[in-house]
Amino acid sequence: MAKAAPARRGIFHSARARQEALTAYLFIAPYLLVTLVFTVGVVIFAFYISFTSFDLFTTPRWVALDNYIKALSLRGDFIRSLVNVLWYVVIVVPTQTALALALATLINVKVRGAQFFRTLFYAPSVTSSVVITMIFWWLYLKTGYLNYFLTQLWGLFGAEWTQVEWLNNPRGLIQLVARAMGSDIPSSLWYLRGPSVTWMAIMFQNIFTTAPTFMIMFLAALQEIPPTLYEAASIDGASKWQQFWRVTLPLLRPVLLLVIVLGTIGTWQVFDQVKILTAGGPLDTTLVPVYLIYARALGTDGPPQMGLAAAMAFLLAIIIFLFTFLQRRFIESGTEQY
Repeated sequence: MAKAAPARRGIFHSARARQEALTAYLFIAPYLLVTLVFTVGVVIFAFYISFTSFDLFTTPRWVALDNYIKALSLRGDFIRSLVNVLWYVVIVVPTQTALALALATLINVKVRGAQFFRTLFYAPSVTSSVVITMIFWWLYLKTGYLNYFLTQLWGLFGAEWTQVEWLNNPRGLIQLVARAMGSDIPSSLWYLRGPSVTWMAIMFQNIFTTAPTFMIMFLAALQEIPPTLYEAASIDGASKWQQFWRVTLPLLRPVLLLVIVLGTIGTWQVFDQVKILTAGGPLDTTLVPVYLIYARALGTDGPPQMGLAAAMAFLLAIIIFLFTFLQRRFIESGTEQY
């Protein structure tokens, strides 16, 4: 007759087990304490003050959903900032993802100097964001290097380049196209004007500095693909382009999902370039949610409104969560087989 398995004894039935458990908890106690106070505690407090009117100096006054209603007002700055950053997401994420994949494919070739080009391409990603932004600020000045280069380039063809104020040009992309076709978009329909010239200049900087990071991710994934798969595809008569679409891209889907999700989260949270270059201008065409939350919370453009800032922060968190969920829903399906 089989014997019954002995019952498992908990840590409280053994002095040694209790001592080991106590030691383990003591080691992780500092981390748990910091997390509870400065992460969980701060989030709970922020959620509370999002329902109050709080200016940092007086006692919070309960206002229920007023902050959320004010933030979602169609005439409010928060909606405009969401439209601006939506253009940013739609343009920057696909462009930087495609560029990162193209760069990774180019340097995933065993040729002399490949290491040098990998280092060269990756350099912008390890440089301070503030330093890169200041460099682009010098480039984008009306008397800066970009206008100078374009002036010289146009001069080679006998044309004259009109200097552009890259950091102070509120005209939108769609508006410029409409004007070229003899039409225009009124200022009341600002949301149809497209990203401004200034906003597109900041987009270019972000793509330049972020794509190399994702390039490294794609490169690591490319080097994990077995060469035998390409050999088999070549024997079957597949061209290099067909091998890329039928072999490379399907095997990169897990990394592609990661890159798109990280890129989307990063673009929704863009802040430092806007803070340094434009402070939301010109005419609020580069105003983004994180900078608006910063300005409202600290009162850089008026009295502090911590309650309103907290409400906008939670609305932004919900939007980022929804975008991430939808991306996982449509891109992740089928990646389990890889």
